[in-house]
Parts: sequence; C-alpha cells; structure tokens
Amino acid sequence: MSGKIDAAVKEVKANAPGQMSGFQLYSRFALAGAICCSVTHGGLTPVDVVKTRIQLDPQTYNRGMIGGFRQVIAKEGAGALLTGAGPTFAGYFLQGAFKFGGYEFFKQQAINTVGIESATNNRTVVYLASSACAEFFADIALCPLEATRIRLVSEPTYASGLVSGFSKMLKNEGFGAFYAGFGPILFKQIPYTMAKFVVYEKVAEAVFRKFPKESLSDGQQTLANLGSGLIAGFAAAIVSQPADTMLSKINKSKGLPGESTTSRLIKIAKELGLKGSYGGIGARLVMVGTLTAGQFAIYGDIKKALGATGGVEIGK
Repeated sequence: MSGKIDAAVKEVKANAPGQMSGFQLYSRFALAGAICCSVTHGGLTPVDVVKTRIQLDPQTYNRGMIGGFRQVIAKEGAGALLTGAGPTFAGYFLQGAFKFGGYEFFKQQAINTVGIESATNNRTVVYLASSACAEFFADIALCPLEATRIRLVSEPTYASGLVSGFSKMLKNEGFGAFYAGFGPILFKQIPYTMAKFVVYEKVAEAVFRKFPKESLSDGQQTLANLGSGLIAGFAAAIVSQPADTMLSKINKSKGLPGESTTSRLIKIAKELGLKGSYGGIGARLVMVGTLTAGQFAIYGDIKKALGATGGVEIGK
C-alpha cells in the first residue's frame, strides 16, 4: 500500500505545474473549460434545436433526428437551426469556466483536506464530489442563458436573439423567470457532470495504464481523450435525459398564476411518463457524445497551450 501511495504522490507532484498556483493556475483551467464548452455546445446548436423540438412537440417532430432536421428546414428555413446560438455560446462559456476550473479546484481541495492517501484510496468519491460542487456553481451562471435559449427555440418568433430575448423575459416575467428551471437544471446537470467526469476518469485511467502518456505523441493523447470523452458522454446523456426533457418543458412557457415550480415539475413528470422523458434521446446521444469527446480533447490541448499541463491526477 505504501508503494502505491508513494507512486501516487510522485505522480501528483509530477503533474503539478511548478511555477503556477492559485489564481494563475485555475484561471487557465477555467479559460480552457470555457473555450471547450462554448465551442462544442455552440457548434452543435443545430442538433440541440432539433432535440429540443422533439422534446417539446413529439407529435409533430416524430421522424427521428434526420427527419427533424428536414422538418425544421422545410418549415422555417436552414437559418432556424441556429436559433439560440447566442445564449448557447455565452451560457456555456460561463458554465465551462466554472465546471472545469471548479472541478480541478475542488479535487485539489479534497487532497488538501483528507490527504493524498485517503484521496487516492477514495478517488471515485473525490471525482463525484468535486464534479458535483463545480457543477452547482456552473449552473448558477448557466441558468438564465439556458432559459433564454429554450424560449427562443420553442417560440421562434419570440425575439431576434440573445439580448432581445433576455431583455423581453426580464421585462415581462421578472428575474425569477430565468431561474424557474434551476431545480431541473441541477437535477439534469449535476448527475450529468458526475457521470461525465467519473466515467472519463475511469476510462482514461484504463487507457493510460495500458499506454502510458509519456509513450504517446500529442496526437495520440488527444485521440485517447476523444475516445474516453465519447464513452463518458454516452453515459452522461442516458443518466440526465429525463431532467433535460423536463427543463425544456418548464422553460417553454411561463407557469399559471400562483403555480409553483415544484407543482409544475410534478405535473410535467406525470404528463411525460418514463417513455416521454426519453424523447429525443437519439439526437441527444449524438450531441452529448460528440460534444463531450470534443470537450476533453480541446480542454487537454488548450491546457498544454496555456502551460497548465498539470491538473490533479490522483493515484492513476
């Protein structure tokens, strides 16, 4: 056991970027996370538009993902596939900064609190707890922009873009409308992020145990990150799909006078049922698998470019 812990300590030290610490280090993690999330989510806006339409109107959009693309283009033109791109880029830029930067930060805090030996022996718990904490703060930043995006996608004539849609919601419904979906977004994003990071870490551990990083080229490391991220994305999509559908539903329109968010969620859950909660799962598997693979590949490459090549890798 002591040999395993000694090796883990050496690995942590080897992976720690010597000169960087504190804000200098974690700001680089945050920037890398912001870029990887905004680029991947923004680039998949067309898939997200189709997925959201399938969730909100399954009777009309009942021809699968490819058929959904054709329906949207035929009805509204190709430009409709970019509906909500503004809030998607902005929202996931903020969310990515808190998610990835926070994940690295909370992993380090876990080591500082319980020690490297305990963190190594319980690294799955560390991954889960760190990702959950990071996602909570990320969702506070994301929620208003996600609410705006869903309103724009569900009501194509609601506003012309991010600024006008955000302003209209704020004026007509008040600031609280932006957080009507905060419960569902936590219910969706926290399990999603926990599954995403822990599955990625476990798959990456297995890959780099068989093929040590030092023996791989930069391109091969990127490919390993892509493959690990793809598997992590599939797992995360399946875990979080019911809450994603509920989030789309609750942000589609404002509630009835005096109707609480909790009562709306209960009503939506009853209406959907288990089958309905997995509406659009095919499109979301494609979207989440692709973007998660891209995120981890881009994140790793940007960290290298910024000189923040360490991060916290415990006991792998």
